[in-house]
Amino acid sequence: MSSNLSSVPHKLIGVGVIRNNLGKILIDRRLPKGEMAGFWEFPGGKIEGAETVEECIRREIQEELAIAVNVGDRIMEIEHDYSKFKVTLFVHDCQHLAGEPQAIECQETRWVNIEELDQFNFPEANYQIIELLKTR
Repeated sequence: MSSNLSSVPHKLIGVGVIRNNLGKILIDRRLPKGEMAGFWEFPGGKIEGAETVEECIRREIQEELAIAVNVGDRIMEIEHDYSKFKVTLFVHDCQHLAGEPQAIECQETRWVNIEELDQFNFPEANYQIIELLKTR
């Protein structure tokens, strides 16, 4: 039986590559349940209704981490097919403005250097972001 790709949920996700004034990048670890449980990720989430990608990233980061960010330019767009769903990631550079990251919707958060990203397990689609960051 062939799978019908159009029946696979397609998620549009706003993703923030958040830097602090030391140039470190914020990553968070997903909760131990649900899709991609326990993986590390760049913060963000599903775009709701009519909001822009920038509004989505600002809202998700405020809700999930309780910090304020300035959402800058889009640095890449990634389409990736997982077995049960498809994602389009809209990845933006972000600057940390205020607040100490809180693990509200995740297990933990960390500020890391680009060189340290290889030590963490990310969902497949995120590796394209890491590769880009290494070349910038």
